[in-house]
Amino acid sequence: MEYNESSLGGKSPPAEREPGEGMAFAVKERRSGPVVVLELAGRLTMGDATDKLDAALRQLIDGGERALLLDCAGVPSLDSQGIKSIVWGVTSVEKRGGKLKLLRVTPRVREVLDMTRLLTVIETFDDEAGAVASF
Repeated sequence: MEYNESSLGGKSPPAEREPGEGMAFAVKERRSGPVVVLELAGRLTMGDATDKLDAALRQLIDGGERALLLDCAGVPSLDSQGIKSIVWGVTSVEKRGGKLKLLRVTPRVREVLDMTRLLTVIETFDDEAGAVASF
């Protein structure tokens, strides 16, 4: 499933993007065995991007999913709201007995997560098979 404006209650993306912003943020859902993989693409920053990720996570967690893997290979950067969205997902699924883990974290995102010490509490993997097996 892809999460877009219609799955977010009709919210529209901004009419114009800032120069260099790149493509709109996208979340694509797929399964790898018992694990739901969310492929993220674009900057994970306040606004449309975090709204999409929050909605996707909420829908999955409320729907009973307990093994979530965020594939961050397409995320060049994130801000404090992006961090908040990830932390919310981790804590929400853990309260329900599940796990959220990160896959293929890009160097800039890894740097930010390391500075905030989140890498000490959120498991990260470079290879999907290993990540899926860890659940």
